[in-house]
Amino acid sequence: MKTKLSSKFWLALVLCSLTGQVAWVVENMYLNVFIYKMFAASAADISLMVSASAVAATVTTVFMGALSDKVGRRKIFICSGYILWGISIFCFALIRTDVLGTIFPMVTSAASLGVSLTIIFDCVMTFFGSTANDAAFNAWVTDSTDSTNRGAAEGINSMMPLVSILVVFGGFMAFDLDRQESWTAIFIIIGTAVLLIGVAAIFLVKDVPIEKSADGYIPNVIYGFRPSTMKANRELYATLFTFIVFNISIQIYMPYLIIYYEVSLALSNYVLIMAPAIIIAAIFTAFWGKAYDKKGFGYSATVALFSLAAGFAVLYLCRSTALVFVGSLLMMCGYLSGMAVFGARIRDFTPEGYAGRLQGIRIFSQVLVPGVVGPFIGKTILANAEMIVNNDGTASFVPDANIFLGALVVLVPVIVAVMMGKKKKA
Repeated sequence: MKTKLSSKFWLALVLCSLTGQVAWVVENMYLNVFIYKMFAASAADISLMVSASAVAATVTTVFMGALSDKVGRRKIFICSGYILWGISIFCFALIRTDVLGTIFPMVTSAASLGVSLTIIFDCVMTFFGSTANDAAFNAWVTDSTDSTNRGAAEGINSMMPLVSILVVFGGFMAFDLDRQESWTAIFIIIGTAVLLIGVAAIFLVKDVPIEKSADGYIPNVIYGFRPSTMKANRELYATLFTFIVFNISIQIYMPYLIIYYEVSLALSNYVLIMAPAIIIAAIFTAFWGKAYDKKGFGYSATVALFSLAAGFAVLYLCRSTALVFVGSLLMMCGYLSGMAVFGARIRDFTPEGYAGRLQGIRIFSQVLVPGVVGPFIGKTILANAEMIVNNDGTASFVPDANIFLGALVVLVPVIVAVMMGKKKKA
């Protein structure tokens, strides 16, 4: 019988997840655009930023997730984390060439300094964001749900990245992203929103009673990496390993996606083109979480993965606006629904009371390895990409469709693994 979740839980889930994902979209997709447009960053710069952020997110989640298990509380980490996360986003408003030139007059290249400071502040922001969202909020969702409703909850949670893209795309339409003043306003607005959600979480999030860990802090930190833990939770770690490869596929193209639309395809109106695809994919993902609850992982994951593969194929082969829309829709549906079913399966195999300690190993598979390996593959694919000269005389690379072919090749083993597991259980 399905366990009913309170309306306050659903409101907290939607607000915290949406706002957190809006901040992650700005970091994962638009900080790349920010340093590309403002400081003429190279593919290597973008790859370094994504990788450094992935390392920061993983280390933070390992240590802060274990700490939340040790103290037996999640709410304090969620609320304080979101508030400090918002404040850290404000700092990006100061990373602009005129400000840097005034503060550091001895620096010969404000652009190079801007790239370096963006990468550093990205890691600082990631610390607070991962404490709030990756370590505490995700553990709280696991604590608050069970096997009868996790698919539905994860469907909502996993659709938020697409909804947040829609919010950010729509909001950014009012700004000229070639102007520094626009980025200053964006960082102030996003920072304020995240901070306010941290305040709202004080009233919305209710701590679920969990038993404080009797182990020491360091044993909690390394719990997820112990061979004995892996042996005792074989299904969990098999799922996590497959999830690693899935996310590597995503990270090959994702850091360059907006640049590909705007620069490579010259889609100046890509927001209007992508908005319907995002809305449809978000709705599909919300319902697909329920398919996991009803039909299980094998069926729901197979459909998601084939949709993702089809999207990659269309985006690699086609350039027309209509077909780019179709490919993007299939890609987005597959990506988010895949995240939903993998996420629900990971929560199902997480031992009760150990959610905090195991958030680190989850983020290891979702962020660290994919965030290092995926962008490296993408950077390698784009090593000989076309270069263009900007109005200020600097040169920028132009991403090509080969990033989608690379993503498709990496995705194939995931499809094979899921199909073999489905056949084995049949």
